[in-house]
Amino acid sequence: MQIGVVFPQTELGGDAGAVRQFGQAVEQQGYRHLLVYDHVLGADPDVHSPWRWPYDVDTTFHEPFVLFGFLAGITSLELVTGVIILPQRQTALVAKQAAEIDLLTGGRFRLGVGVGWNRVEYDALGEDFTTRGRRSGEQVELLRRLWTERSVDAAVGAERVVGAGLAPVPIQRPIPVWFGCSSPPAYRRAGRLGDGWFPQVQPGPELDDARAIVEGAARDAGRDPATLGMEGRVTYRGDADDTAAAVERWRAVGATHLAINTMGAGLSSVDDHVAVFASLAARLGLG
Repeated sequence: MQIGVVFPQTELGGDAGAVRQFGQAVEQQGYRHLLVYDHVLGADPDVHSPWRWPYDVDTTFHEPFVLFGFLAGITSLELVTGVIILPQRQTALVAKQAAEIDLLTGGRFRLGVGVGWNRVEYDALGEDFTTRGRRSGEQVELLRRLWTERSVDAAVGAERVVGAGLAPVPIQRPIPVWFGCSSPPAYRRAGRLGDGWFPQVQPGPELDDARAIVEGAARDAGRDPATLGMEGRVTYRGDADDTAAAVERWRAVGATHLAINTMGAGLSSVDDHVAVFASLAARLGLG
């Protein structure tokens, strides 16, 4: 099981130096990959009231592809979007950006995609919130064609690609696409189309039920469920032993990857986050 980290961007503000310090530190500590969340815009709770979602207009989010262009030059970590909100973005542009990151990292890139929950972003970006699930599956199929074919003729909704293609092409052809999942339709998309998936539940009955849907959809599509990766997530809450135990629970259920998240633990600086990851790396025997 490959163990990586979640980049704690909501707690580092706009400190560019913290990006360099954090990325290089966790690589030296023995972590294998760095996972980044995606939000283009945050909603103002005073305008969109009542607001009950976890992020708002004051929550900091770096743009993942730009961030990864920087990190590709200063680390050899695998870089992972966890997840890009694909249906609010133009498919061809995502294909181009992903191909560039794959090239810059030497093929150390996984494109995690999801459908999101923030209608405010969709409206601002001119995309339809209500059709995002169906659109995401069609987009993934087009992404793979753009990464593997010289010239493509295809359409996704109002998007048309007519006799066009990407250059330079990515190293991975196609780039692995993993799905963020929290509902039966998303589980089915992951099984039908994904190279892997990010469960939003912990090991136990809910994970068992979700996994059954993913694997059933894979079999229905003529795919071997054993070829799908699964990345768990563990949130550090101040106790290294509890965190290590949670990591082992994911290992026991056969997760291929795992990311540790330190946001929400009361850490106040990049130094604090780096120190916690150093302690956890020693506890987990990384390095």
